[in-house]
Amino acid sequence: MTDQPVLIATDGPVLTITINRPDKRNAINADVLAGIAAGYKQAHADPAIRVIVLTGTGDKAFCAGADLQPGRGMGFGQDRPNSDYADLLRLSQNATKPSIARVNGACMAGGMGLLCMTDMAVAADHVVFGLPEVKVGVFPMQVLSLLQDMVPRRLVAEWCLTGEPFTPAEAVSAGLINYAVPAQDLDAKVAWLANRLIDKSPMAISRGKYAMRAIRAMSFDEAIAYTEAQIALTAQTADAKEGMAAFAEKRKPNWGHT
Repeated sequence: MTDQPVLIATDGPVLTITINRPDKRNAINADVLAGIAAGYKQAHADPAIRVIVLTGTGDKAFCAGADLQPGRGMGFGQDRPNSDYADLLRLSQNATKPSIARVNGACMAGGMGLLCMTDMAVAADHVVFGLPEVKVGVFPMQVLSLLQDMVPRRLVAEWCLTGEPFTPAEAVSAGLINYAVPAQDLDAKVAWLANRLIDKSPMAISRGKYAMRAIRAMSFDEAIAYTEAQIALTAQTADAKEGMAAFAEKRKPNWGHT
């Protein structure tokens, strides 16, 4: 198992996807993309899984970006786009289960896209972030598709156009990550955040994630009409009825699986 480029492990309701190429700073290649996608699909096929955690092996790198060595299958310098990476970002955006990035080390270039594709993120306070693509004559095009909705425009411009690194404190301030903690507290903080998700309604989270994505491209009038209809539909679900009953009976709800 340890020589696999991506490791998938479950611990109760949490499925953890670990990029396992520490000798390459957990750089992305075709096998890594396939492995992460397989993890997302496995999580969604198993109703017992409530949270996905994405991380890297070791403490040096979460993901240093694409493996630029010849023959690694990432598509750079070829006459076609890197569709596998784009397809993974598409898959993540259609996910209905919440995800957390456990950023254990350097998060650079394409690794920033993996960070951005999760719903929440916790980073160790020694981590370095960056989008250095301009230093090698390319640009973080696909990362930009997610980053631009997450971080203020002028910071996006600074990070992408200068290619210079930035700190976890700056990442928190920008809204790129939720928390930065000492490395020894990283697992505890990720577990704390995951536990705040797994006792909530899986149906409400699933529908809520779908709605949050749907309204991004809507005007206010479109969004309020859409969400008005969605709240009415959500209120008729088994989870909503169970949640209301549990509240009235002063007990913990017994959620069904989605």
